This record gives sequence, structure tokens and C-alpha cells, in this order.
Amino acid sequence: MPVHVLSEGVGPGTQVPAHLTRIPISLISTSTDSTNRIVKGKVVHKGPLVSLSTGNFILKTVIQEEDSSLNVSFQNMSINVVLSGALAKNFSQAVNQGDVVLASGFTVGKNPTVHKDKIHPCNLLLSGCDACVYVSRPLPPPDPRSSPTRKRRSAASFEVASTTKAPKYSYLRLGDLKTGSIVNVYGVVVFFKQPFKSRGTDFCSSLKIIDQSNQKVACTIFCEKLDDHPKIFQIGDIVRMHRVKASFFNDSMTLVNTFGFSVVTFDGAVGGAVEPRTTSRSFHFDQEDRRTVEELRSWAASQTLLPLVPAAIPLSAVKPKAYFDLTCQLLAKAPMDTTCTLLRVWDGTMCPHNLLNVIVESNVTEGPSSFSKEKEKLIANIHVYDNHVEFARQLKPGDFLRIYNLRAIPGTSKVPGLTSSQSEEAAHLAFHLHGGTSYGRGIRILPENSPDVQELKRVIDAYPEDDNDGFSELHNSDLLEDWTTPLDSLDGEAVNCGTERCCSHDMQPVTLSELKQSGPGRVYHIRAQLRSYEPRRLHQALKLYCSKCSSMEDVPDDELLAQIFSEASRDSAPCSPPPWALYGQVDFPGSPNRELSIHLSTQLMCEGKTKELIFLRGSTLKETCRLADSYQNILPVRSSEGHLALLDLSAPFLFRGKKRYYGCKRCSKAALREPSAEGVEMIDEKILAEALGVQLLQFVLLMKLELQDETDTLDVFLWKHAESFFSVSTEDVAANQEAQNSIREIMDYLCPPVGSMGQSPWLDLCLMAYRAKDDGGGPNQTCYQICHTSVIKPSSTQSNVDLA
Repeated sequence: MPVHVLSEGVGPGTQVPAHLTRIPISLISTSTDSTNRIVKGKVVHKGPLVSLSTGNFILKTVIQEEDSSLNVSFQNMSINVVLSGALAKNFSQAVNQGDVVLASGFTVGKNPTVHKDKIHPCNLLLSGCDACVYVSRPLPPPDPRSSPTRKRRSAASFEVASTTKAPKYSYLRLGDLKTGSIVNVYGVVVFFKQPFKSRGTDFCSSLKIIDQSNQKVACTIFCEKLDDHPKIFQIGDIVRMHRVKASFFNDSMTLVNTFGFSVVTFDGAVGGAVEPRTTSRSFHFDQEDRRTVEELRSWAASQTLLPLVPAAIPLSAVKPKAYFDLTCQLLAKAPMDTTCTLLRVWDGTMCPHNLLNVIVESNVTEGPSSFSKEKEKLIANIHVYDNHVEFARQLKPGDFLRIYNLRAIPGTSKVPGLTSSQSEEAAHLAFHLHGGTSYGRGIRILPENSPDVQELKRVIDAYPEDDNDGFSELHNSDLLEDWTTPLDSLDGEAVNCGTERCCSHDMQPVTLSELKQSGPGRVYHIRAQLRSYEPRRLHQALKLYCSKCSSMEDVPDDELLAQIFSEASRDSAPCSPPPWALYGQVDFPGSPNRELSIHLSTQLMCEGKTKELIFLRGSTLKETCRLADSYQNILPVRSSEGHLALLDLSAPFLFRGKKRYYGCKRCSKAALREPSAEGVEMIDEKILAEALGVQLLQFVLLMKLELQDETDTLDVFLWKHAESFFSVSTEDVAANQEAQNSIREIMDYLCPPVGSMGQSPWLDLCLMAYRAKDDGGGPNQTCYQICHTSVIKPSSTQSNVDLA
């Protein structure tokens, strides 16, 4: 087998064949003679194993030169390594990110993505029987109970078996720690600080934990990457740490991370889901770990470890001079100066006190610069100072946050951006996040599946939608780049219709010329005709939109989806289902010799809901659509390294009748899990998406309309209010030909096709003007969207009449 693991204690350079000589990564070029040469580097990125066909695999990794004494640029210190065949599969099983590897038997090719990944202009290609990889890995800590014979095992290299047994870890109670020992521990968090920058290159985390031995132990963790630190959200969370060293400091036992350190965090709430919080793709977790977490939860709940009053409170419960934790959503942010950043947040509740009003320039604000008067009453302005400013720069509007040790200051006026009218006021609250890390002060981004975020969403979703919100979610260039479709005329019978405004705004209509001279951030009424629209092929107006990252993409066509399903169905390798799934087969309707593999949830079967959800493997797109008529929910799955996995999110993750549901690749953290149907009458797409870690994409209609009146022409967009404009659901448009025909007929009347006898009617429209950024670096532009307007279909049909 071409991947060899080298034991710790003997340098890898002394165990590889003596005739191989090392060549630095920086000296590699396409003219390099790779005969009897070897390349050494640390694995800084390990890509997924991709199956091209049965028994044929490919994997891409990046290794980086570790010799800092070489006087070379950072770009030439890292190089792509592409492995294929059995070597790729063995590498995927045997090598972890952070390991040091040596590669021989390679060839050198050009790096086609050098301008994108900014690393070495060459690739190392490893395939065939001559290619070989040696990996240096430390041995796990010795088990004190192991026999001397086991301790004297040879340090010679050995080959990795194709299947490896899961490691068995032992855990020590905190009361049994011995100075100098390297151990694995569990504990309940009773104090913590968010990671902060140390004096060196690392970030530092500080926490204190306790377990059933009633021994409190302080822990200090130094890691270069924030992702390697424990993801602690609140006191009471449970941490599991591997390879920490016990030492005696200031008359008490402490734990410090050592080489090979890893940490996993769990929610400490009794009865909550036992979901590990970690960025590691490979970590050990079994039923014994689950039992340990649940035992610690129950024990902590029976003690007086946790505060009786939670530190996190809503804005509606804030009192002056108090320090508190706030769970909220970031709406917008703006830099005030080099030491202060303003965060505009809300949690769906209203503070009972007058809040500080801060004025900032719209051109420096990231996110919407203004909101409706009603929503402004719910928004808190938080001034973030000093060391927290750097972290605040990484935040994006829409993020869900936990802000720790926030202070409510009454009547202060010594903050940047204060309006002149407030300089004499005293009856208002200002929110400050002071510098430093005392009392755990800091900011943490919460994941979508956090119970606190789910509760926050329920509160926020109950608030009525604003007129102004969301109009800046898409950049101008994002809207414009979709319009490349050539104009075609469509056949069809025209239907008589017009439009009416359904808003409560009391204002006089303006001409398009006057509108262009007015500013953004306001609503206008206009009276105009539709001159043209794009795309003329209306099915191209249907898009998939992510409400979290504001991305928009085309709906995949059936040809692409059929290819994805076909590739997934070719994998007939044995596949072990998860413990909660039951395996079976179903006959394909009309083809008695065609059997498809299905998996059923044991919980749903016990509740008599067998047909409400099936996991379908090995089917084509056509077969999946046929079976969707018989089952309420179908989740397509595939085999991945011997386990069940969801299909790539380029395809629908769920079929419900004729409807298909997609997930956002950027925001989803998809994994195959058993959905919980407890207390649920009907399983829908939202329940399944939440269970699978999928961020649902919404179907939206996106069109560009060219309006005209006697004074000017104007391009406007229709997307956020498209459903109310056409009085159809975008989900129905995606699945129902009748809904598609309805939109086509309306557009044919509002803008008659070339060569027809019809004339464009005059339309009463409500428009929102807003400022959009230009991704190309140009000046911001004023854009317009149709809002609060609906198409009406009067009973009489007159072609040239004022319908407004």
C-alpha cells in the first residue's frame, strides 16, 4: 500500500529510502527531474475524496514548506498535491490536516488555478505504483494501564490498513489529576472568556470547569486558529478536551493544551440535542460519550453551579447601569473611529427606556442605513470599543450574536456620533461593550441551529415586515447580471388587466423625471406604461434566493439534475445505514423488475407515519419524481465512503409532490440526521431542513421592467413583492404550469408582444427608491423596486382604457 505512517520518535527523514533526496517546494518547476526526489511539507488543507467511477478516486491537498529558514515568498511555500486511484483513498483514510508528509514518485504539472489560490504555479501529481506518501504522526498518550510489552512496541514504519478501528479514549475525573500527566477530560463550564489575541501569534481562551468530583479546574488554551478553540456560548455548556496537560500553578491544578489537542463543546441544557460543536471533520463520538454528556447535564442541574438568573436577557428587560448578555441579530454596522464600531441590533422586543440615537453617514454603513419608524424603536445602538473592534469588522449584517458583559449606561453623551439635540439629554440609555476581556466580555457568532437563535427567530418572525427592509439586500450588480436573455415574443391569448396600489401612503404621483431627481430611502407613487421587460423567457425569471447570505442563483434545469442523480445512482457499493434507519426496497411503478433502495425512520414507523418520509437511494430523477406522487416527503441520498449521505446541494434535497426544495451551499451545514416528529402533525420542508442543517432557499421572481411616461423612462426591479403583484405563490410558479401561464398572460397584456394590436395600459405603481453598492468599485447607484402594487383583472375587457 503506497501510504506509510511513521511513528513518533524517529524523524521521517531517517526512515524513508536512503536514495531519495529532498527538493524544496520553492525550487519545483515543470522542468524538474523528479527521479529519486522527495518533497516534504505540512498538510494545511485536505480536500474531500471524490469518486470518479467504481474504484477510481481523486483527492486534492495542499502542503506547505516548514523550513522557515528558506528565503522564499509565502506564495511559493505552498503547493497543490493531486492524488488519484487507490493512493487517494488511502491518503484520505490515513492522513489528517496538520500531519507532515513526504511524497515521492510524483510528476509536475501546471497549476491552472494559480491566480485564484495564490500558491505555487505548479501541481504535484501522484498516481500509479511508483507514487508513495510517508506521513509523520505522533503516537497517542500511553495508557498507564497498558503492559510493558505494549510500551516496547517497535517504532518502525507500518502500512495503514484499509479499515481502521475507532480509537477508544479514557477520561479522568478532575479530582484525580496528577501534575505532569496528559489526559482527556469532560467538564461543565462555570466561567469562560472568549478567545483573545495573545502577545504572540496565538489566540488564548480561558475557562474554568467542574465535574462530579466537585473539583474546579482552570484551563488555558493557546491555538493559532479561532476554529480550534472551544465554542462556548454560556455557563453550563459542557466541554470535552483531549490531550491536555495537568500542572500546578498558584496553588491550584490547571490544564493547558498540548500537541494534538482537540475540543468539542455541547449544550448543557437537560433534554436538549446532544450535538457536538466543532469545526473538525473527524472526531470520535459514540453512545458512551452521549451518556457522559447527559450524566453531566443531570448532575449540573441538581447542583447550584449555574446562576439562578440567566445572564442573557432581552432588551425588554434591560435596566439602567446593569451588565448583561444579549442575544440579538445584527442589522447594520458602521465604524465610528479607529477605536469604536457601532453595531445596530435587535431581538424583536422593545426596551422600556429611551435609547440613544446615533447618526452616521449612509456611505460608511454596512447594511441598511435606515428603517421604518416602528422598527427603529426596537433597534439598539451598541458601541464596541478597543480589542473588540477587530472582531466586529468580521461580522456581517444578518449574523446572530451573543454579546457578553454589555453595559447599559444612563444619560451618557460622551460617545462618537451623538446628535446635538441629545447632548443635553439625560433620560436615555447607551449600550457599551468596553475593551478588555474581564468577566468574559466579548462577542460570539451563534450558529443557526442554536436553541437561543431558534427562539430569537420566533420572536423576530412575529414582527410585521417593514416597507423599507431588504431593498438593499441585493447589490445592483447582482440584479443586473441576470439579464442576458435575448428578446423573444411569446404566443398566447391576452387577458385584460391593470394595477392598483395597495399601500397606505398618502401622496401625489410624481413623473419619472421628477422621481429621478429625488433622493433614495423613500416611497413614491407614479403613473406609467410598461415599455419592455426582461427576461422575455419567463421561466428564467424564477430564481433561488437565500435570506441569510442574500445570494441569488438560477434554478437548475432538469438536464443538470438528471446528471447528478445518474452519477449518484451508479454507486452500488455496500452502504451501512445509520442506527435509526431501517433498510428496505420498493418496486418502481410500472417496472416490476426495478427495485429501489429506501430507508425509513424507526421513530416515524412507530408512530404509524411510514409514508410521510423516505430516504431514497439509487434512483434517477425521473423515478424520484414518479415516487413523489406516492410519498409525502422524499429525501434523495447516496453512498459516501460506506455511509449514507445527502446529495450535493446543487440538486433538491427534498421532493414533496411536484414541489422541489433546495438548500444554500454557502450557509448550509448539511448532514444526514433523523428528523424529530414529536408533537408535529405534519412534517414539512422547514422541519426537515432544520433537522438536516440545510438553509432553505426561497423561490423568487426577479424581473427588470422599463417604464415610461411623457417625461422620461426608468428601469425598475420586481422581486420582493412579485408574489403580491401577480397574486401567485412562487412555489406554485415553480411547480404549476397554470401559475406560469397566468404570469405570461398578464405580462402580454401589460406589454403587448411585437406585432400585436394591443396597447400598453397606464399603471398606478408604488416604488421604493434605495441606494445600492456597485461591486465593480464604481459609485453607489439609486435603484427602484415595485412594492405594494397588485395586478387587477376587471370583468370587462377593454384594450385602451385607464384601469387605475
